[in-house]
Amino acid sequence: MTRVKRGKIAQKRRKKILKLAKGYKWKRKSKYRIAKQAIIKAHLYAFRDRKVRKREKRKLWQIQINAALREKGLKYSTFINRLKEKKIKLNRKMLATLAKEYPAIFEKIIEIANQK
Repeated sequence: MTRVKRGKIAQKRRKKILKLAKGYKWKRKSKYRIAKQAIIKAHLYAFRDRKVRKREKRKLWQIQINAALREKGLKYSTFINRLKEKKIKLNRKMLATLAKEYPAIFEKIIEIANQK
């Protein structure tokens, strides 16, 4: 019988995991089993934190809009409510950008929202 060398696929899989674990500390970068656990955990954190980043950005935009409105003597909640009544569909990211970089345009939006 001819000799059969085995394990190419397994070696490839282990090599891939260890490549992903490059830069980790201690045994997490060199031992397959520990590196595999570290990679799984890292991917879970990455997935979770992409959602958290969106949440925190929205909070930041709300704070920026509220700060700009307080200078004009308005509240965030009443402003957003008036925008919805007028059917003005601008998201918080755009409103925060306008408040910060284009205050003249933001003031026009405030005037439109306050019209009766």
